Amino acid sequence: MHAKLSTVEINPTAEHRYSIIWLHGLGADGHDFEAIVPELKLDAEAHIHFIFPDAPFRPVTINGGMAMRAWFDILELSRAVKSDIAGIYESAKSIQQLIEDEIAKGIPAERILLAGFSQGGAVALHVGLSCARKLAGIVALSTFLPTLEPLKTERAAANQDMPILIAHGIIDSVVDVELGKQTGDQLRALGYPVEWHDYMMDHSVCIEEIGHVARFINAVFR
Repeated sequence: MHAKLSTVEINPTAEHRYSIIWLHGLGADGHDFEAIVPELKLDAEAHIHFIFPDAPFRPVTINGGMAMRAWFDILELSRAVKSDIAGIYESAKSIQQLIEDEIAKGIPAERILLAGFSQGGAVALHVGLSCARKLAGIVALSTFLPTLEPLKTERAAANQDMPILIAHGIIDSVVDVELGKQTGDQLRALGYPVEWHDYMMDHSVCIEEIGHVARFINAVFR
């Protein structure tokens, strides 16, 4: 049985109508994207429950086996990132549980959005594409999709039309921008409506990107 994740949460100040589950990158924690909420200035902000889960601690091969918060192990960081696929599936179960928790509070699945940065984006994409319930959309930042091959058969028909925003820094020194582009192209080839943006930045977030994320979320949380 997978352990329940610890979370950082921002509760709605008005009636709870929407939920966003936002996954941090390698070695960060749930507080990493907490400060982005006021910057997004979302139309429905008062009605959104923001959930920022903490990844469990695990040894990470590329960091000399040091234990840190990670959604899955990274075995090698090159132009093709070698990832621990079993770890992705394990983390996906924990995120799926967070989705079920929101549904249990009366929030329809189609008002739940997944977002993630780097490793967190990979898990957000995996969960969103394989989720049997129709979700609002996915925001995948500076990321890639190691489970694309199994997802070709495991993806859920419910989310075939789900909007996906993929954004990446052109000079990303951690996850090559080509991996992000490739992910977008492969998902488009499978028929998903993918919006792609790139920016002159490294492995981080920029103001222009925050604007695009806000516009995307405002469009799906109408």
